[in-house]
Amino acid sequence: MHHHGYSWLGSAHELLKDGPRRPLHPEFGSSKVVPLECAHWLLKPASFVQGTWTDSRQAAEWFGQQVRASAVAFASERERDAIRLSEAVARAGERVASGEDVVGGWYLTGQRFLSVCLIACSPHRLRPELPCPVGTAERINPVPGTPTA
Repeated sequence: MHHHGYSWLGSAHELLKDGPRRPLHPEFGSSKVVPLECAHWLLKPASFVQGTWTDSRQAAEWFGQQVRASAVAFASERERDAIRLSEAVARAGERVASGEDVVGGWYLTGQRFLSVCLIACSPHRLRPELPCPVGTAERINPVPGTPTA
């Protein structure tokens, strides 16, 4: 099993548009907005994968890097707390190690939204029928943050 990393930073208003977030919608494959069902990230093009890991610590490090890079702009002061962020990264590592998805979402100033996800693959626990978007084990990253495409 491995996990793919996905992140999206965009207008919070885009989250209100259900269509492009559903697999049957014509824009789904080209829209980078987070899908309604997080496992559906696996149906997006391989170019949307921002990293792939078999090591839970490395996956959690990437998750933490993505979150911390935007933390200063979190709309909630509570969410910006460094201890709280460190705890979220630690929990991410635990969840990845158990084969679960890690899904994080934060509202940012300027009516923006950040989504950072680690999606289990080969197989996904709840959606084992979904194919791996990358397709081969050779594309798995040994280093956090290294792009797969």
